[in-house]
Amino acid sequence: MTTLPVEFTTYTRQLMGDERFERYLRSFEEEAPVSIRLNPRKPAGQPVDGEEVPWCRHAYYLKSRPNFTFDPLFHAGCYYVQEAASMFLDEVIRQLSTVNGQWSALDLCAAPGGKSTLLRSALPEDCVLYSNEPIRVRANILSENVQKWGWGNHIVTNAYPKDYRKSKMKFDLILCDVPCSGEGMFRKDEATIREWSPQNVEKCWKLQRDIVVDAWECLNEGGLLIYSTCTFNTKENEENIRWILDNYEAEVLKVETKPAWNITGSLLNGFDEPVYRFIPGITKSEGLFICALRKGKKPIVPPHGTKCSTPWNKMFHPMGQSVPPHGTNEEPAPVAQIALSYPQAMAYLRHEALVLPADTPRGIVEVCFLGHPLGLAKNIGNRANNLYPKEWKIKTTHIPNEYEPILKKI
Repeated sequence: MTTLPVEFTTYTRQLMGDERFERYLRSFEEEAPVSIRLNPRKPAGQPVDGEEVPWCRHAYYLKSRPNFTFDPLFHAGCYYVQEAASMFLDEVIRQLSTVNGQWSALDLCAAPGGKSTLLRSALPEDCVLYSNEPIRVRANILSENVQKWGWGNHIVTNAYPKDYRKSKMKFDLILCDVPCSGEGMFRKDEATIREWSPQNVEKCWKLQRDIVVDAWECLNEGGLLIYSTCTFNTKENEENIRWILDNYEAEVLKVETKPAWNITGSLLNGFDEPVYRFIPGITKSEGLFICALRKGKKPIVPPHGTKCSTPWNKMFHPMGQSVPPHGTNEEPAPVAQIALSYPQAMAYLRHEALVLPADTPRGIVEVCFLGHPLGLAKNIGNRANNLYPKEWKIKTTHIPNEYEPILKKI
């Protein structure tokens, strides 16, 4: 049985009320839902026995959690394993990003990349999306996931929010999925329980306000700020939204939801702005808080076809981009595509050399599994040298002999 910190239990029971809190406690006795989001640019089928996530396009719950490491289509970026509540961002974008013309967008705290890849798929194709992560190790993971997702106009940076503010770059949409105390992840990750403390909550809400200050300076007048956490307490959620409203000319925007989704609104007495809280045991998800705000009172309406207002600034170092690189429309040089069997695909993902068919052309080739590219190899005749990034390789030695598909052909 999961033991929660006494301070958390006392505060959160009072916040949620007895009935809601008891439902939350019962969720620890249940299997956490597993959900994935398909890449619409890489159609590979649909989930086996999957129930749709109702607030996100191309997203499904799975009946059980498979070992995604052993699925080459996962590594090919055909789908992303993402917690269902965080996919509510798709509904927010669908309802609020009604601007015609070219957008510029920033995901300020983007690792590991779930919300960023969702944003890239949900926003207009000519929108330029910057995905930023201050911590270098996490930025490398973000870069890997962005590259595997494989959409253009997507730039990964490794900088602090204050660096963006100093750069004077401006954006029409900024997502602040801010670092938080992680209360909404207690069921999913027991390490978050051990790391929780009232002192950490105090540290987090102060840091979150600092991030918002930097983000607000980067937001165009009439632009959208989407604020989110994966925690429950009001200090990091409603009280921060109230602080934004008290200190800036801002308007909280409403997102239409359905009663069947069981999304909880504001839990702060006297604060009735439209905010959206996902609570395990009530909503089929882990925990999330999200709120959308407009800067100023008028929505931004850029002239149709105008260029992005965010020129590349050399102070930010790209971590490795999706193709086409750096948000351009350049196409990579065509190379031969070579189909791999499942054992060959897993060997490739382990960064092993391959023996390709005798008629394979010499030089750089693209290796594929079920029609989806995994990466490059250099065929020198008797073998093909593996060009898959070493830092991405699968390290396990226990590999299944046969492919058990998570996705099936439609």
